[in-house]
Amino acid sequence: MSDLSQKIAALTPGKRQLLLQKLHNKKGEVLLRSQIVPQSRESNSFPLSFAQQRLWFLDQLQPGHTAYNIFQSMRLVGWLNVAVLEQSFQEVVKRHEVLRTTFTTVDGQSIQVIAPTPTFRLLVVDLQQLPKDKREVEVIRLAHEEAQHSFNLAKSPLLRVTLLRLTETDHVLLLTMHHIISDGWSLGVLICEIATLYEAFSLGKPSPLPQLSIQYADFAVWQRQWLQGEQLETQLAYWKQELGDSLPTLELPTDRPRPKIQTFSGARESLALPKTLSDKLKALNQRQGITLFMILLAAFGTLLSWYTGQEDIVVGTDIANRNQAETKRLIGFFANQLVLRTDLSGNPTFLELLERVREMTLEAYAHQDLPFDKLVDVLNPKRELNRSPLFQVKLVLENTQTPSLELPNLTISSLKVENKTVQFDLLLELKETEKGLFGVWEYNTDLFDTATIVQMSRNFEILLGKISTHPEAKLNELKTILYEADKQHNLVQEQVYQNTIQQKLMNVKRRTNNKL
Repeated sequence: MSDLSQKIAALTPGKRQLLLQKLHNKKGEVLLRSQIVPQSRESNSFPLSFAQQRLWFLDQLQPGHTAYNIFQSMRLVGWLNVAVLEQSFQEVVKRHEVLRTTFTTVDGQSIQVIAPTPTFRLLVVDLQQLPKDKREVEVIRLAHEEAQHSFNLAKSPLLRVTLLRLTETDHVLLLTMHHIISDGWSLGVLICEIATLYEAFSLGKPSPLPQLSIQYADFAVWQRQWLQGEQLETQLAYWKQELGDSLPTLELPTDRPRPKIQTFSGARESLALPKTLSDKLKALNQRQGITLFMILLAAFGTLLSWYTGQEDIVVGTDIANRNQAETKRLIGFFANQLVLRTDLSGNPTFLELLERVREMTLEAYAHQDLPFDKLVDVLNPKRELNRSPLFQVKLVLENTQTPSLELPNLTISSLKVENKTVQFDLLLELKETEKGLFGVWEYNTDLFDTATIVQMSRNFEILLGKISTHPEAKLNELKTILYEADKQHNLVQEQVYQNTIQQKLMNVKRRTNNKL
């Protein structure tokens, strides 16, 4: 194992990314970033960031679609000071200009406009008059309704907060933001600030939060100015070489024909890997000097290759894209998508595949600054109305957990509300916890049945189990194991089906005899 491999295996995700940057500095490939500086607010019109521009374009194609709603719901049990909670949100909206930003078009160019004064109101819905047994039903109905309530990007607010009051000591908080002003990291920033402000305001103290040095609009201007010329060409050169002119389309077998226009109807299935298996996988990544994500990506690619028969597998993943210190405390849409292309040809061992994935992933991280929508524009793939461009399947490993909201004198828990929209054909999102790896499969219900995803999840766990103990196995051997497991499952399902039919026939016969 090389010194670099040992360092990569031992470092935290943040320090690992810093090491990668230093590595590419030595190779002369890193692009030095200029400092982000505050812009004048005289004109009050700013360009969209590249990420915002993509969502603005998608919203123009399908106005008001809810696939890009970010929704959170939580239960608050205890003595809640509603006025202080509203004051806390008002302060966050005041601090972060992006939360009072709207989007419009001037002379054919999309721009963001910042409202000079915050106008936030906490909507309180009183359910106390309902019978106790009907309150919970109404909570779920209202939560579903809120999650599916669309935004008009030209009108504020693009942040909605609703408080459902069940009793004096039992509330449900519903929070919705449009992705164009937020991302997963931002949700953590928002929760931390609300907790800090609520505690201070409850005691009659002023906000203890330090003033922000820049705002999201400053980042958008900086990004447009920085990512051009040599910097842009260096990034593009790598991705053009990596993705080429003929990027393959992943042809997963579906339960129904693909609709002519992409739909966003979806559902979710959970995945929980035993801690023993998670520990074995982590031990493997430490021995090989790679990251856990690289193992999961190689295994996911193997699974997709078995399902499709393809050896050139393209999937997407997310990256926080907050490479400068001043962006880490901001709410806004910074997250970028990377296109990861894995070569599984030649029947390599899994360990050999890991080396391929390791090299490819490190290079992708080193060239993460190119916005996804810019990459789509440059590569200009054949546009299909029923598929997302460049990739249709995504794998995400969450290394940083969104903090839980903690408020004085309150017990807070998450409220599970089913989200029925998805952005891709298939997404597997995994999280590291002390109890092992937990995840969720998000899938398009116009393409896949629940049973198909459940079996895919089972196959993935079987594959990881084999990899964790025999990483030297060749891919064909791993695919054979999947084939046998799938065959055995289908035989069991067929037997269950036959038994069910036989039982129904016996019941019909018994009822007929009784009538006679």
